[in-house]
Amino acid sequence: MDTQNPSAPSHAHARVAGKKHPNRHPHTGLVHDNTRHTTRFTVIGNHLAQHAELSLLAIGLGVHIQSLPAGAQVDIKSLAARFPEGTTRIAAALRELEAHGYLRRVRERVPGGRIVTRTISCNQPGHSGADASRPAPQKRTRPPGGKRLPAVPHPACLSPVLLRQATDLLACLRRDDARLLLSSHDVAHLAPGVAAWLERDVSPAAVRRALTTDLPPGALHRPAALLAHRLTAQLPPPPPFRAPAPPPATRHPLQTCDGCDRAFRAPAPGHCRDCRSHPLEAA
Repeated sequence: MDTQNPSAPSHAHARVAGKKHPNRHPHTGLVHDNTRHTTRFTVIGNHLAQHAELSLLAIGLGVHIQSLPAGAQVDIKSLAARFPEGTTRIAAALRELEAHGYLRRVRERVPGGRIVTRTISCNQPGHSGADASRPAPQKRTRPPGGKRLPAVPHPACLSPVLLRQATDLLACLRRDDARLLLSSHDVAHLAPGVAAWLERDVSPAAVRRALTTDLPPGALHRPAALLAHRLTAQLPPPPPFRAPAPPPATRHPLQTCDGCDRAFRAPAPGHCRDCRSHPLEAA
């Protein structure tokens, strides 16, 4: 009689490789039932629809904004009237989209002298023609041997003066709290975020307070990441439009009335207002 090998696996317990695994059903998971669109559709990139860092609300709001026609109102109040999330959540989602380059807000002077704020939607940040005149949105950078830093907002126009002011502010944060000692790499990453605040008429002292107030106790293992989060989450809105002050009224020199010898102000000699109103009495 043959002797069975006790170490050989039985057929019932033999390992099934690849797609023939007995516990794996070939039809589990998502199944698409797609119909090709021919009208009323918008092409959305997966870099937005499947963004790894944006919240679900920000992704949905970004998709909605990209589907709107040019000239549509996308301010916080208009969006809050359209959706149930409320102004606070919508404002936070707009800041996320702005920080990752999907939205830009620029101030422009229109005919007549008024300054208006325009919102620019970018369906591919850093690649569209509207972005050709400005630096590409900052990619999340990874310092040598460390984790990537969160993205920060960018100003509409990053001038050398604004960037220098932001860099100096960040380099001096260690004077407020020794734990905020930043590397040159950290400062270069965070500087555009500080410049975005300064561009919105926030004073350097106010930016410094926002970054250094109510810090968590104990050691800060990633101070640059904490500052990047604050720069994005607490980004203030653009300043409201203020109409320019009217020019001062012209002050004419004193003249002596030819009819009553009374002094009055006028650009040239002649009659005062009363004499012009009653020419017969002046005669």
